[in-house]
Amino acid sequence: MSVKREVHPGTAYSFGKRRASSAWMDRLFTGTVWGVGIIVILFIVGLLFLLLQKGLPMLSWDFLYGVPSEIEEGGGIGPALFNSFYVLILSLLISIPIGLAAGIYLAEFAPNNKLIEVVRICVEGLSSVPSIIFGLFGIALFVEYFEIGLTILGAAVSLAFLNLPVLTRVTEESVRAVPTELRNGSFALGATHLQTIGQVVLPVALNGIMTGICLTAGRAFGESAVIILTAGVSTSGEMWDFNLLSPGGTLAVHLWYIQSEAIVPDAEQIAQKSTAVLIFVVLLINILFRVPLWFNSRKNQM
Repeated sequence: MSVKREVHPGTAYSFGKRRASSAWMDRLFTGTVWGVGIIVILFIVGLLFLLLQKGLPMLSWDFLYGVPSEIEEGGGIGPALFNSFYVLILSLLISIPIGLAAGIYLAEFAPNNKLIEVVRICVEGLSSVPSIIFGLFGIALFVEYFEIGLTILGAAVSLAFLNLPVLTRVTEESVRAVPTELRNGSFALGATHLQTIGQVVLPVALNGIMTGICLTAGRAFGESAVIILTAGVSTSGEMWDFNLLSPGGTLAVHLWYIQSEAIVPDAEQIAQKSTAVLIFVVLLINILFRVPLWFNSRKNQM
């Protein structure tokens, strides 16, 4: 015997009203998100256009390979641009292995106790410390303690210290985000913990890790405070100077110097062109670091 339930007209009206209100709120939220996203994109595009519209058309190979001039116009940014890449590569060679190892240890091997929690808090705190503090640390270590002066070596190591906390935290969070089922499946097939990390965990966490490396690389390339305090504002004057004890003024430092203290007649044009090169290289670094992610995603889809 079936029992028929009668729905009160007021209940049906209330349900329909709530449903219509929810649909309206959903459309409002969706429209708001789209609007904010479009505004942000337009702001970024407009900002890039304002920064590149004057400097980008004036770029030439003579400017990119030329030696900076102190008095006469027509100087280039060759040594400063080379130092930027040189210091960046050295700092990444130091910070990436240590940062990845520290992040993997905190995520996979570190015991869950108060000491490790204090370490995590310290790492998070160092991630938000102003870069000038790391520059002062570089002065105290390389200039005053080791007495080697303002050098590329001091700038690279100081930048590595600046990048380490961010890389450690990004690596730890990326590894922790890997589903536990993948680890259990690897263990069930007989893999060791080390094999599971190398063949299962790290490939899945690669997107987050590469994003962290990309962010730190872009930050290091455009860093000026640390470089000014540890490598100086000048260069050796040679285009391909690999001496670690040479002065290491980078492109960002050169841009700051041109805008604040330079007396060359074409300082404004040099600043505009240097800005265009700096932005273009940072965008190029982001694209290059995304290439492994594209190959990894295509490999997973096949």
